[in-house]
Amino acid sequence: MLAQQRQQTILERVRSNGGVRVADLVRELGVSDMTIRRDLEVLAERGLLEKVHGGATALGPGSTEEPGFTAKSARQQQEKEAIARHAARLVRPGTAVALSAGTTTWALAHHLIGVPELTVITNSIPVAEVFHRNPRADRTVVLTGGVRTPSDALVGPVAVAAIRRLHVDTLFLGVHGMSVRAGFTTPNLLESETDRELVAAAHRLVVPADSTKWNTVGISTIAELSEADVVITDAGLPEDARTQLAERAGELTIAEGTH
Repeated sequence: MLAQQRQQTILERVRSNGGVRVADLVRELGVSDMTIRRDLEVLAERGLLEKVHGGATALGPGSTEEPGFTAKSARQQQEKEAIARHAARLVRPGTAVALSAGTTTWALAHHLIGVPELTVITNSIPVAEVFHRNPRADRTVVLTGGVRTPSDALVGPVAVAAIRRLHVDTLFLGVHGMSVRAGFTTPNLLESETDRELVAAAHRLVVPADSTKWNTVGISTIAELSEADVVITDAGLPEDARTQLAERAGELTIAEGTH
């Protein structure tokens, strides 16, 4: 394994797990302790992780931080499940929906497997896999194709070209953050471009986002708060944030079971 490949593997472990131990990396990658420490030094100098005694940890959240799908799926599970249940009530049989990448949209997919005559457009590999494992003869699932991101989204020119000629009734948009200043954001520039195409393709925009996303800002804006027809969140959202969201989005819903 080349040094660049090894360092990329290390970085992926840090982003997925929040940290790594030198001893574990030595065993997993089959190289010396000194080699791993040198790799960590290189990654730390590039500002991609923080060296600590015996290993390394992820940096604090920034506008380009993009945790892996596994790491994100472990966060706010109860809230995401309640939000997903509520979002599923907005889907009628015989309609076309789009689900962007994200762990909340992935949770939503599980609640849609029983909806008859559904057409699903997605750029999320995990979302497509949910429907693949639970097939229905009357359902159509379109996976856009594209370049894979750490959050298992398919992005870039191929994804954009696939979405550009499509039209859906409702888009469920997973977001990294939301704020009055920046709107709905993502830490991945290519993903924001792909998501903007999904927004343009949808008659209705629904944003299922737990309360920890409030005032988190990714590097690129997908849509303004006012573009959302519905925002579904949890009871952890502060009162002032509820007021600001309710003033801008078409409708703000607090999902049941998140108190």
